[in-house]
Amino acid sequence: MPHTGIIESFFFIFAGAAVLATFALYTRQPMLVAYIALGCLLGPFGFSWVDDPALLSEIAEFGIIFLLFLVGLDLQPSKLKNMLGESLVTAFSTTIIFFGLGFGVMMLFGFSYTEAAVTGIATSFSSTILGIKLLPTTALHHRHIGEIVVSLLLIQDLIAILAILLLNGLGIDLEALLTSLASIFLGLPLLVGIALVGVRYGLLFLITRFDAFHEYIFLIAIGWCLTIAQLATYFGLSLEIGAFIAGVSLATSPIAQYIAESLRPLRDFFLVLFFFSVGAQLNIDLIPQVWLPAVLLAALLIGIKPLVFGTLLKVQGEESDVAWEVGYRLGQASEFSLLLSYIAISNALVSAEAALVIQFSTVLTLIVSSYFVIFRYPSPIAPNPKLRRD
Repeated sequence: MPHTGIIESFFFIFAGAAVLATFALYTRQPMLVAYIALGCLLGPFGFSWVDDPALLSEIAEFGIIFLLFLVGLDLQPSKLKNMLGESLVTAFSTTIIFFGLGFGVMMLFGFSYTEAAVTGIATSFSSTILGIKLLPTTALHHRHIGEIVVSLLLIQDLIAILAILLLNGLGIDLEALLTSLASIFLGLPLLVGIALVGVRYGLLFLITRFDAFHEYIFLIAIGWCLTIAQLATYFGLSLEIGAFIAGVSLATSPIAQYIAESLRPLRDFFLVLFFFSVGAQLNIDLIPQVWLPAVLLAALLIGIKPLVFGTLLKVQGEESDVAWEVGYRLGQASEFSLLLSYIAISNALVSAEAALVIQFSTVLTLIVSSYFVIFRYPSPIAPNPKLRRD
């Protein structure tokens, strides 16, 4: 069929998501599964009802830009204050361990050193979107767990941003590499500084002055996200990185939680778009060629990540129940893993098969990990009413 336009595509996406989400709820499944399955069904490797590559790319970028902005709002840097040492030790230790795991699996199946290294980097992070989505925000007994999860995710996301900037300069030419290094050491700190100053001396005053007008809060938050995202491109950074920094800079303000709550419906809207695009971009035609390394990598990550996080946190004095719950909440790969795979293949650093190993294993970990969490721990979407917290 001919390429569909944006209106028709949104009809297919949200009508289809409503149907599959209904089925998911009746069968007590996470709705995340429905969104990814819908992308596989309607995308270019399924029925091709939404198959325009340019449109799919824009939907994916649109979704991740606003999602990273919104999850950045929940990553309050103040939560690092009492946990910086523990979080740094845990984050850097797990990054090294999981890098070795991803690197080893790819080498075992005959992929190149570069492909193994990219996969190792991609498997080092946990999902900020899933971690925040499944974390109760008002359950009092989860405050400490929330501090641990948020602080670890914040450090991991900063490492992921540095990895993305480096990959953007590799595989092209020396000039691009130097540009990426300049972005890391000059552009990134400058953008962070501008964002923090803008929030403290501009946005915070305006939001406090007109906080009675919810429409204005919505408008200024979206405008801030797009402004910093666009500004990031002038510093050699990506729109996604700029949006994330915009969210984190707003999270430093005392009314960040109020803004995040006001924008929650928007988060769910872009959640559907993002995970639909993830499913739609999975080249299922190649899965028979790479299913074994992908499934093995996913199984190892799901099995080892909770164990590693739990053990490291217990060694540092956390209670066993808390340590294991944090481990399971962070026991998956990340949306940054997907971004890294897209960047790596566009820069000819990895083959289509290697990129699919990263993408397919990431999707598997997101799905399986969400099952672990919603059936065992409190979350806003738990099927069991006794575990449903928000």
